[in-house]
Amino acid sequence: MASVLPRSTILLNGGFSKPLYYQFAVFTIMAKTRAQKEEAVTKLEKLLKEAASSVFVHFRGIDVAQETGLRRSFRNDGLGYTVAKKSLIRRALGSLGHEATLPLEGEVAIAYNTTSDEPTLAANRVHVFGKEVGTDKFMILGGLFQGALKNADEMRAIATIPPMPVLQAMFAQVINSPRSRFAVVLSKVAETKGSAA
Repeated sequence: MASVLPRSTILLNGGFSKPLYYQFAVFTIMAKTRAQKEEAVTKLEKLLKEAASSVFVHFRGIDVAQETGLRRSFRNDGLGYTVAKKSLIRRALGSLGHEATLPLEGEVAIAYNTTSDEPTLAANRVHVFGKEVGTDKFMILGGLFQGALKNADEMRAIATIPPMPVLQAMFAQVINSPRSRFAVVLSKVAETKGSAA
C-alpha cells in the first residue's frame, strides 16, 4: 500500500512542506476572471439602480465586532452593506450613466436601502456610525440619492435630514401652532370678559 501524506501538509518541489490551507488560499485570492467581474458589475448596477439611495463609505481600522454590529443594525433597519472593488464600482456607475468620478480612496463599501422607504436612512446611519467610531475610520465619500450622483458634502447634508415621520410631526406642529395660539388668545379674551361681567 502506498504511503499517504497527512491531510495537513503537501510536499512541494524542493522538499518544502506547507500547510494544506495555504495551497487553497492561493486559489481563492487569484484574480477574478472577466466573467466574474462582469457578474459583479451587473450585481452592483442592479443594487445601485434599485436602491432609493446608496452611500459610498471609506472604512479603515474597524474591528470585526464593530462591523458585525453595523451589519446587524443595518439589516434590522432594512439597509444593506457590501464591500466592493473601486474599479467595479466605477464601471457600474459608468454603465448607469454617471461618468463623473468620485474620489473613491482606500477600502470602499456601499450602504444602501433594501426594504426601507426612507431615502435618507442609509446616509443617516452611516453618518451616525462614523461619529461613533471616528470619521477617520468610517466616512462618507459620496453616493447616489434618488438617481443622482452626489459628492461627500452633499451626502453629509442629506445624512442630517431628519427621518420622514419627524419631518411630518414638525410640519404638523408648524401648521397647528397658529391655531393653538389663536385658541389661547380666544380663551384669554373669554376669561377677561367673564371676569369683567
